[in-house]
Amino acid sequence: MSTIVSTFFALFKRELKTAMRTRVYYLITVGVIGLLLALTAGGGGAATGYVPTVVDLLLPLEVLVPVLAIAIGYRSVVSDLERGELAVLKTYDVPSSVYVFAIYAGRAVVLSVILGSGLLATLLLVSFSSGPDTSIFATHTGLDSPLLFARFIVLTLVFALALLAIVLLMSVAAQSTLTAIALAVGAVVLVVVAGDAAIILGLTDGWIAEADLLNALAIAPNSAYRGAVFETVIAVTAASESGYGSPITSVAGLFAWTIFSLISATLILHRRTV
Repeated sequence: MSTIVSTFFALFKRELKTAMRTRVYYLITVGVIGLLLALTAGGGGAATGYVPTVVDLLLPLEVLVPVLAIAIGYRSVVSDLERGELAVLKTYDVPSSVYVFAIYAGRAVVLSVILGSGLLATLLLVSFSSGPDTSIFATHTGLDSPLLFARFIVLTLVFALALLAIVLLMSVAAQSTLTAIALAVGAVVLVVVAGDAAIILGLTDGWIAEADLLNALAIAPNSAYRGAVFETVIAVTAASESGYGSPITSVAGLFAWTIFSLISATLILHRRTV
């Protein structure tokens, strides 16, 4: 057990050191911070409160988060396969599961730092720009609060990490870097766009009942994320507003995508390296 743990942390630290030496990640971080601040200032949410800012950022983040997940995760495994590093690791009997989860953990930290930096900068902007009412912590329905924005940050990170796991799965399945890009983009577009399309088609054709709609929204990562944000952040400020999604089911759906992708990546990698 101690060997597995030490191997995990060795691979995890390697990912972090690689990220710290990659200048493009610093540029991406600055770009994300600048973009989110510009969207917040341009949409007017900064002057009106935390929840209005969430409304302004929700749709852009549904586009930005998949792009970030692809940019950070598409080379996560395929680069080691191309350089032969994974073959070297196998001579030390490194389990595929340890390798996959360590690589994912390292990339997850990078993605969380980049995306979290932008969202925290936005939180600070709203804190300094909005009116006095937004400084009140919500104790009952109807009040804006930084706690609601913090909840939005957590949900956004959970959404991002689910997409990162999907991208990592594509990186394991790819034969080259170019193939990894194509597979990652195709997979993310499929789960993001086709998921919503499938739900709409299901309602239209009748194989998804309206009573089951809230649970069905958890099938696709982006609809699960959107429903959780609407239900636990936006609708909280209006007592009469609810029914946008099932928070528990939506979060469970995001975690299911994450675990399923990582387990699948482990199985595929094991077969490729045996």
